Amino acid sequence: MKKFMKKMKRKIDSKNLTPAGNRRNVGIILFSTSIVIFLLFAVRFVYIIGVGKVGSESLDKKRQDLYQGSSIIKAKRGTIYDRNGQPIAEDATSYSLYAELGKDYIGLNNKKLYVQKKDHEEIANILNKYAGIDKKLTLEQLNKEVKKNENGKYYGSTEFGSKGKNLSLETKTNIEKALDKAGIPGIYFTEHPDRMYPNGKFASYLIGYAQPEKADEEDSKLTGKNGMGIEKAYDDILKGEDGYKYYQKDSKGNELPGSVIVDKEAVDGKDIYTTLDSNLQLRLEEVMDDVYQKSTPENMTAMLMSAKTGEILAASQRPTFDPQTKEGLYDEKDKPKPVWQNLLIQTPYEPGSTMKVFTVAAALDSGNLNENETFQSGHIQVYDTPINDWKPEGKGMMTYRQALAWSSNVGMVHLEQKMGPVWQEYLNKFGFGKSTDSGLPFEEAGNIRDKNPVDTAMSAFGQAIGVTNFQMMQGFTAIANNGTMLKPQYIKKITSEDGKDEKVYGPVEVGKPIKEETADKVLDYMKDTVEDPNYGTGYGIYGIDGVNVSAKTGTAQIFDESGLVTGTNDYLYSVVQMAPTEDPEYIMYVTLKRPKITGEYGSPADLIAEISNGMLKHAFTVDIANSDEQK
Repeated sequence: MKKFMKKMKRKIDSKNLTPAGNRRNVGIILFSTSIVIFLLFAVRFVYIIGVGKVGSESLDKKRQDLYQGSSIIKAKRGTIYDRNGQPIAEDATSYSLYAELGKDYIGLNNKKLYVQKKDHEEIANILNKYAGIDKKLTLEQLNKEVKKNENGKYYGSTEFGSKGKNLSLETKTNIEKALDKAGIPGIYFTEHPDRMYPNGKFASYLIGYAQPEKADEEDSKLTGKNGMGIEKAYDDILKGEDGYKYYQKDSKGNELPGSVIVDKEAVDGKDIYTTLDSNLQLRLEEVMDDVYQKSTPENMTAMLMSAKTGEILAASQRPTFDPQTKEGLYDEKDKPKPVWQNLLIQTPYEPGSTMKVFTVAAALDSGNLNENETFQSGHIQVYDTPINDWKPEGKGMMTYRQALAWSSNVGMVHLEQKMGPVWQEYLNKFGFGKSTDSGLPFEEAGNIRDKNPVDTAMSAFGQAIGVTNFQMMQGFTAIANNGTMLKPQYIKKITSEDGKDEKVYGPVEVGKPIKEETADKVLDYMKDTVEDPNYGTGYGIYGIDGVNVSAKTGTAQIFDESGLVTGTNDYLYSVVQMAPTEDPEYIMYVTLKRPKITGEYGSPADLIAEISNGMLKHAFTVDIANSDEQK
């Protein structure tokens, strides 16, 4: 063992592995390693500076992300106006409520920024008072369980249903003031772009509505929804084009003043001026609400049109909805089921006796009607099908002029048989069976059932034919406008905000189905409906003091999947009025389907007259007011 130790010592001495030598060797190794590492870092640094990348990441991009920002410059959606420049739909900012429940939501000086248990009741009272939010719902939301995140911190927020969303600035301000006065923290608001409809229910299916394109992104661009109305049909014109900008930002991410570079300017959407008159439209909505509540029909429609231009001055339907609150747009308990269709263009129906206006016009124009010729009313057999008048016993012998006033189905069948194939030609001339090309979504063309003689005969008194309100109004313009038929118009002009780019819409002639003298005679015959005490079905109902009115009533049978519906009021009731008879200014058309009425509100005709007479009287009053103003 001694020999081994001596041998090892001699070896260590030969290698100079003394403590001092070891320290020197370690120092050399450490120094050399440091030099190598430094050189490696230097080479890497030079490479990064030269190439500008770390791995696949661009340093320039990272620097831009840190000190440069970019954002979309949102285009303003165009405003929809009435004919006089009153806004119907316009851009706005709305607000949504939320409550912060997390107990770790603490501000400076340990200020509690979350909702506290002691404030729950007062918060419920405030939200109920200013936003109409149910107190029970508020308390349920405020008492929700608060969770912990991965760091053990309490977090959580809650919202308050549909009534806590789309709040106006006024509502937001009122809530904030009340909370501030009570010293209550924890209730906050988010803001997002919105569409404001200041008139509420206002030709809602004709105007439509717009909402954020992506429902889960409140800041999303507004777009026309549900294939409905002007908002959808003219979405590309209304929405404009967004712009884009770059800017420098500080260490906190805020935009530095004066550093903005606009890459692309935003182009605001164009404004649309409709033909609607707010004065008339609001009156129509009011009177339709009243009649709808009294009679609770399956549906009802009404339209007031300028006879000279085809411009729609007021139009509505029931059921309807409020585009501001969305009430009536979705299924709600104890509320009428929404129709989700523009009844004026999307739902063809059998019009009944108002179609007789066109039958008489066609027979007159084609030389197949002699107003003094008589026929036996009551009953007629068409092949294997008996056709009766609305009073099966009839009214004895009558002239064809009286047949229109008394609304004789038998008289109309006689005229159709006199005309033969000519009747189908006139239906085509009047535009039935084809779209009016309104430009509104999902317009239906209707149908003419002419496969057998019975259907053809029935079409002469408004059964076995499917029409839309727009088609009927378009056809009526030929009667009221000297034989010239005008397309229904709901747009007056489309213009950019500065007015430099403007397109004005005027009357559009779509045919001349009858001669001027024919139109004059039909108007004269229609006056009998109102003025003839023996034959007029609208006598004492559809007249207006001081104005000669031409009218035609309608009572159409209704068929469903099981066949003919036979209840007491299971009909589509309607009236068309043109006034004044000598030179019509207005055409008013109303339909009322399957009303549920009691004697206290009168007959279906009385309810319809409440709308139609009221609107015509108001229209003439507005005319007088306008003419006085011009003087």
